[in-house]
Amino acid sequence: MKVVACYKWVLDEADLTIDSKSRALLTDRAKNKISEYDRNAIECGVNLVEEAGGEVIALTAGTADAKKSLKDALSRGPVQGVFVKDELMAQADASVTAKVLAAAVRQIEAVDLVICGEGSSDGYSQQVGIRLAQHLGIPVITFVNKVSVENGILRAERKLEEGIEVVEVALPAVLTVLPDINKPRIPSLKQILGASKKPVKEISVADLGLEPAAAEPRVQRTELLGTVMNRKHIRFEGETADLVAQVLEVLNKEGLC
Repeated sequence: MKVVACYKWVLDEADLTIDSKSRALLTDRAKNKISEYDRNAIECGVNLVEEAGGEVIALTAGTADAKKSLKDALSRGPVQGVFVKDELMAQADASVTAKVLAAAVRQIEAVDLVICGEGSSDGYSQQVGIRLAQHLGIPVITFVNKVSVENGILRAERKLEEGIEVVEVALPAVLTVLPDINKPRIPSLKQILGASKKPVKEISVADLGLEPAAAEPRVQRTELLGTVMNRKHIRFEGETADLVAQVLEVLNKEGLC
């Protein structure tokens, strides 16, 4: 079984700060990492091939800076990496990302399963996996928190608001997985050192047969501001009934109820 695990190189949200006056995000000191949800996607692929046999290929698309991600990704179990390196990806939205990843999957050929995180830890649009499947013309199963493969049939449990749905689909297919599907492994020193010896195929958007226009985003981000919380430090005292009345009065003044 050949599995492609897609991932995104994102800013570490723990390093982000917000300017208190302009509410602008300050990213100058922020490091990058593999999106948390995509670590689950890589781990899912590796677990499946450990059980059923096969190989996992790590696939990412981004600017030159994303090359730093390959060693981390490959240390988690994939046998090789495919990196679509292009500055056109700097402003890529879900539409562009899915189109580029689909073209890369076609070049890899004979892919049985494509796995994505349910969403990236930066934009979390939850669209890439679904759009990717549409471009490839294969089924997609979303919100997966348990999966197994036997005799070319994939069985997955989907965690929905109203309960658990169990579905089966013949491969090839696309999965989008939830964070609770597994606990991503922490690579050992040996795995980290071995990752640098694994092959990486580096290509551009043009190498995929796509015109520059294909990398033009449908959605333009005009502004991104952080949320600043200002506490009012209001204290309520008295009996229970009085406290409820006081809280409702304040909420009404603020237009919150």
